[in-house]
Amino acid sequence: MNAKYWPEDDILQIRLSDKPITREIGQDWNTYLSFAEDGSLVEIVILDAKAHGLLPVTDSCHTPCEAREHYA
Repeated sequence: MNAKYWPEDDILQIRLSDKPITREIGQDWNTYLSFAEDGSLVEIVILDAKAHGLLPVTDSCHTPCEAREHYA
C-alpha cells in the first residue's frame, strides 16, 4: 500500500496494488475507485480530502500528523 497527499490540490491517493487499472468508478463527486481486470480494488482517490475532515491523519497513538510526512 502506498498513500500520497498533494496539499496544494487537497488530493489523497491511496494505492493498494501495483496491478494495472482497467476500470474507474466515481462514487460521488470527490471519491473515485479504480479496479484491476480481476475486479480487485487498486486505488482510491479522494478530492478535497482535508476539507472533508479526512486529514490530518493520526498515527497509532492518535497523535495528529500531516499525511505528507507519513506517506510521501
